[in-house]
Amino acid sequence: MSHSFRKWNLLILALCLMFAAARSATAQSTSSGASTTAKPADPTLPTGAAPPSPDTKIPPKTTSKSVGVPSAQEIAAAKSSGKVWVNTETGMYHKGGRWYGKTKTGKFMTEAEAKTAGYKEAHR
Repeated sequence: MSHSFRKWNLLILALCLMFAAARSATAQSTSSGASTTAKPADPTLPTGAAPPSPDTKIPPKTTSKSVGVPSAQEIAAAKSSGKVWVNTETGMYHKGGRWYGKTKTGKFMTEAEAKTAGYKEAHR
């Protein structure tokens, strides 16, 4: 038996034991008679913060990413007004070319706005 094969066997055995221990701990806590209907903590809340009451209206999350790829008319209008296409995922902006208005996430803005926001010019 090779050395790496033994390592993988030990790793799999350790994972199985950890899974079995976690599963038995969960089974013991639910069978102890205590009702475990508590909801898990909301990861979006700061530590120690109370969740909002059910009647509190939470505003929708806004993002700077555009939804979908812009239409050909929107691309033409932005190009004629001198705007650049900012790929918000990569942090690069395109003045024209193959990726202008074509990336999955992005938005149009002036070149000055893009530079101020910290985006870099794509050189392709």
